[in-house]
Amino acid sequence: MKILLLGKNGQVGWELQRSLQPLGTVIALDRAGEGGLVGDLSDLAGLRRTICDLRPDVVVNAAAYTAVDKAESEPALARRINSEAPEVIARCLAKHGGWLLHYSTDYVFDGSGERPWSEEDSTGPLNVYGQTKLEGEQAIQASGCKHLVFRTSWVYAARGGNFAKTMLRLAAEREELKVIDDQVGAPTSAELIADISAHALRSASRQPALAGLYHLAATGEVNWHGYASYVIEQAARCGGKVKVRDILPIPTSAYSTPAKRPMNSRLDGRKLCAAFSLTLPHWQLGVRRMLDEIQGN
Repeated sequence: MKILLLGKNGQVGWELQRSLQPLGTVIALDRAGEGGLVGDLSDLAGLRRTICDLRPDVVVNAAAYTAVDKAESEPALARRINSEAPEVIARCLAKHGGWLLHYSTDYVFDGSGERPWSEEDSTGPLNVYGQTKLEGEQAIQASGCKHLVFRTSWVYAARGGNFAKTMLRLAAEREELKVIDDQVGAPTSAELIADISAHALRSASRQPALAGLYHLAATGEVNWHGYASYVIEQAARCGGKVKVRDILPIPTSAYSTPAKRPMNSRLDGRKLCAAFSLTLPHWQLGVRRMLDEIQGN
């Protein structure tokens, strides 16, 4: 199996370089590309040429425009990377029967209610990022290519920047932190996403009927304040540098951002578990593992 991985240096892409290796030959690209191959999703012509020349059995697209607030002022670029590029990939693959594994987000929903979102629920993005990711999903589905689309949320890893690592840095610098407590979801590790991706690709290549849209997130739920508190508590317990004394909960309304965020980011992973015979772990397990890796335990 020949696999083209896009976005190899992102949090999920880095883990995919490991998890995809047993499946076949992996050609991993970042934005710079290499050897005349184009990995920059804003270069649609180059991306199309790369896929047509390589004719991979699978493209795993771990690249995206993820600057949620900046997307409000750069909608055209966000749309090119999150919507138009996936469509180019999907249409190229449809011509020669290849598979596309693509990642989407809980931001395709409006964040209402308290029930975990299922794949059948109506979408309603609140911001440009969510809208362009939804358009990317729809373009893939309309292309006719064999595909797996995984919506996930609150992604983190030991490598790269993320909320948990930001909280650890601030906890070592400040005595007081203020963290939002009315947005709820499940922190999901890049490692888990990558491992499930490899498992699902192997299964779907043998059973094409498994193609489709799935929700992939750790189980359990927490708000950002609870997440920050857990991370800092675990770090302190393991001897990490912690200066902070108070972690104060604040509402979303107290923290203004250009892009509106969903309050309910819960994702229901039962369809994924049933289709691929999986059990999704609790979010705390992956976070503890990341903290051990960061702190060298």
